Amino acid sequence: MLYYRTYTTEQHSPWVVFIHGAGGSSSIWYKQVKEFKKYFNVLLIDLRGHGKSQKGSWKKGDTFVQVADEVIQVLNHLHIKSAHFVGISLGTIVIQTMAHKYPERIRSMVLGGAVVTLNFRTSFLLSVGHVGKYIIPYMWLYRLFAWIIMPKRSHTESRHAFVRQAAKMCQKEFIRWFSLTKAVQPFLKKLQTDFFGIPTLFVMGEEDYLFRAPVKALVQRQQDVSLVCIEGAGHVCNIDQPDRFNEISLRFIQQPKQWKRAQ
Repeated sequence: MLYYRTYTTEQHSPWVVFIHGAGGSSSIWYKQVKEFKKYFNVLLIDLRGHGKSQKGSWKKGDTFVQVADEVIQVLNHLHIKSAHFVGISLGTIVIQTMAHKYPERIRSMVLGGAVVTLNFRTSFLLSVGHVGKYIIPYMWLYRLFAWIIMPKRSHTESRHAFVRQAAKMCQKEFIRWFSLTKAVQPFLKKLQTDFFGIPTLFVMGEEDYLFRAPVKALVQRQQDVSLVCIEGAGHVCNIDQPDRFNEISLRFIQQPKQWKRAQ
């Protein structure tokens, strides 16, 4: 089972589950836990091969579906029937995968720094990574991608936080996760076709120049989802602007059905 940590306020309080991004771990939510546990029971999970979760648990053919199944196993173990989910970057793909397979388990989704499609620049970077992933030390690739995705001085803390956590992975785990991106584009298109009536809020940094525009286009097409862009934040907006991220996310989770009218 995946490694997890819980912070329980009251037995019958709603749960909020946090899902981190690629190369990170549950520790990247250190600016959220204090605020969220005032109102909710909090569950932090390390995805396979990250943080304190088991490495080498991959089987041939595993996809985001198997990763999502492992998150559900933790919920089953803790007897959590449904929860609100907050994700960042790749974690948003895991949450949306769960929404397609287990919609009844998700009360709402807050998708930070969401990846909903890959533009030409992102696809080119991934292609370069696939060519070099077996011969270039993975931390070289990860530092390069972290700098490209989070290039500004104001993104330094976010960039360093993810690089520190990625250093705890190994080359094989990095390659296995990176290999998921080979078929991710058609998979992402499938995820964006139906949100199953689940209240969904995208939270993007205004400086997230790789991923913000596709999310804006998606929200214009989908009338049942919302978007807030945070000024002064990049891809990892929960670290760049934690107070604003927490305020927006908590307000949405506490009244998700009223959110669209409130905007």
